[in-house]
Amino acid sequence: MLVLRALGIGDLLVAVPALRGLRAVTDRLVLAAPSWLTPLVALTGCVDESLPTPGLGSLRYRSPDVAVNLHGAGPESIADLLATSPGRVLTHRHPAFPAVAGPEWVAEQHEVTRWCRLLEWYGIAASPEDLSLSRPRVASVAPGAVVVHPGASEAARRWDVDGFAAVARALAVDHRVVVTGSAAERDLARAVAARAGLPESAVLAGRLDLARLAAAVADAAAVVCNDTGVGHLATAYGVPSVVLFGPTPPERWGPPPERARHVALRTGTITAADVLAAAARVTGAAPPGRPGVPRRR
Repeated sequence: MLVLRALGIGDLLVAVPALRGLRAVTDRLVLAAPSWLTPLVALTGCVDESLPTPGLGSLRYRSPDVAVNLHGAGPESIADLLATSPGRVLTHRHPAFPAVAGPEWVAEQHEVTRWCRLLEWYGIAASPEDLSLSRPRVASVAPGAVVVHPGASEAARRWDVDGFAAVARALAVDHRVVVTGSAAERDLARAVAARAGLPESAVLAGRLDLARLAAAVADAAAVVCNDTGVGHLATAYGVPSVVLFGPTPPERWGPPPERARHVALRTGTITAADVLAAAARVTGAAPPGRPGVPRRR
């Protein structure tokens, strides 16, 4: 069975329940995804082979028994899968391919639900709650720390630097705080750390590969981040998290609403106090700076 999901971290992690549902009905599951995601793909425990596929138009595979479109509903992804000459294609319906059956694409639903419902249409069971990952074999470089992740792939999804700095400064009274991000986000992470009064050693942006980033989240006390893959990692490891959403609806991409350890906030009008109050709720602690909070000795 060949599955196409050639996207990013969050896209992979919301598809984990569907991937596990598919693995239950096949002897071999091949996932076409970017090669840099391979360490996370291994942690799903349900993929037999990772097929390096950087994006649409680059799928190279021949004659799978079944080809599954977990990439999207556009004609490009369906065309990529049909070009492999599969025995059967499982996908959402698209008018460009009237001979290919499938359910209609429904925009307003959570991404986890979307892919589980696609499989249900074909009689394959998948549980939307099955989001967990195995722990990486590498150790965390900051066990027990609060992970603050101020970056995101798009500027519109990033909360402001001063807001993150204020949150990091308040949390650092009682916790070790580290600031993560990609190599391209190192200057952003350093700005947040500097304004929060954190040492340079707290800046982990650009210093962690994907496995070590997953380990840092898995062993974190809490995560505060934008709408990005780190938030999905926190959900996968059951780590308390506050995820800040800009234009993307949390109803589609946020943590499952039934999980009290994760809170999604919209960034339009929130303050650092709002984020800190949410962090206190998910960790069960009193908000920083208020009576009753034990201070680090």
